Amino acid sequence: MELILILLVLITSLGAWEMLRHVLHRRRIPIRIHVNGSRGKSSVTRLIIAGLTAGGVAVVGKTTGSAAAVINIDGSETPLVRRGGPNIKEQLGVFRQAARQGCQALVIECMAVRPDLQRVCEHSIVKATHGVITNVRPDHLEVMGPTLDDVAASLAGTVPRGSHLFTAEDHYHEFLADRARRAHSRYSHSGPAAVSPAEMGHFAYEEFPENVSLALDICASVGVDRAVALGGMWQVTPDAGAMTRVRYRQEVPGGGRREVEFINGFAANDPDSYCRIWQRLGLAAQPQRVIMLMNIRGDRQRRSKDLAPLFGRELQAAHYVLVGDDTALFAGLLRRGGLPGEAIHDFSGLGAPALWQRLVALAADGDRIIGVGNIAGIGTQLLAHLREQEAAA
Repeated sequence: MELILILLVLITSLGAWEMLRHVLHRRRIPIRIHVNGSRGKSSVTRLIIAGLTAGGVAVVGKTTGSAAAVINIDGSETPLVRRGGPNIKEQLGVFRQAARQGCQALVIECMAVRPDLQRVCEHSIVKATHGVITNVRPDHLEVMGPTLDDVAASLAGTVPRGSHLFTAEDHYHEFLADRARRAHSRYSHSGPAAVSPAEMGHFAYEEFPENVSLALDICASVGVDRAVALGGMWQVTPDAGAMTRVRYRQEVPGGGRREVEFINGFAANDPDSYCRIWQRLGLAAQPQRVIMLMNIRGDRQRRSKDLAPLFGRELQAAHYVLVGDDTALFAGLLRRGGLPGEAIHDFSGLGAPALWQRLVALAADGDRIIGVGNIAGIGTQLLAHLREQEAAA
């Protein structure tokens, strides 16, 4: 019994010391920007970092998107290697690195999904000077749901106290404004109209104007001129999951040479985002020229089931190619939803080079192939293979 008490005292003391040390690190970082939301967290985090850096602010950033990494003051990136699953204690280490680098600002993406842990991230770890909620979308409903109202309430757990909340969310705009008032924080709402099509045309990848507008408003609040911040954002290194479009010319055995466009849409994940992408890229106008590549993760079954009813309706394509886990189950969902069996192709088990060859063989010259669902596993491998193709061209 005495040994147990000693161990409890030691564990409690270590925990208290760790939090005290964290408070000291946090005090050394005057600007703390905490980015939460359903979609676009990594993109907005990187845009803010680029804008602040262009304005002469010493910034450290951390993304938890497709490839978790710390972005250092000099712009270099340090991948985060996890020995186990994601744990919010990881944020303490990021603060420690940021304080050691002597940064003026830390832009840190919220890594928690559970509502209680989101609150802990903000109110015990970050204590943001600038809170960000990008938007509210129907993702992670198995944890934050079941309804979209529940998701909004969960994300609002990171509304900072006595500081400033920024958002580009429209539907829950008033709800978030009320939560900010109750937390005695200022409130700013950003809209896509604040960024012109000509300004968006300078990005080397498919960025969304609401993300840019949101990042610009945050940079302005820190004191960075809009034109300077925007110029920095045009040079941003996008997240691995950022939506990109690249055209490839590929030889098909026995089929000649053809050109196809590959769209990396793996990271969108929720139904609303995919419907927006379909409209934004004009995929709905010529569905007969579209091939959809669905990457299924066994630990994201709810996400797959939410997307399935859109196939053949809001998300139309000539072919639906399935890869990843439990493809037979998903194919059954699609057939029961009315899709013809000849339009469904199970290419699971193929490596990235063989998968790409099969996709191109399935396509006609000028077709567009879009990756959806999840980026992990074969999605990441396929993107790496396509980068090699680009380098060799």
